[in-house]
Amino acid sequence: MRDIGIDVKMPSGEWDGDGNCPFYGSLRLRGQILEGTVAKTGMASTVVIERANLRYMQKYERYEKRTSRLSAHLPSCIGELNIGDRVKVMECRPLSKTVSFCVVESTQESA
Repeated sequence: MRDIGIDVKMPSGEWDGDGNCPFYGSLRLRGQILEGTVAKTGMASTVVIERANLRYMQKYERYEKRTSRLSAHLPSCIGELNIGDRVKVMECRPLSKTVSFCVVESTQESA
């Protein structure tokens, strides 16, 4: 296991030999660190993360809710995630057309 450069809890799962793992493989992480909620888990080794934010509408003097979604690579050493889990993702090189982030920590398990 190698140090990825940020302070996160090390994963306890088994590694399956995937090269796109920041802890055991050769994937380098850089750039943004984001937090969000798992919205979809249907793809192989990829999850969809949803982030909510408020935007102020000056004309109506109110706030509106907005959500953004991004796809993130799920290394095998982190294990299974369920919809609703809070995760921390970090930017990496593009792994596919839509995946440019990698899950580095599951911060809260859903009940």
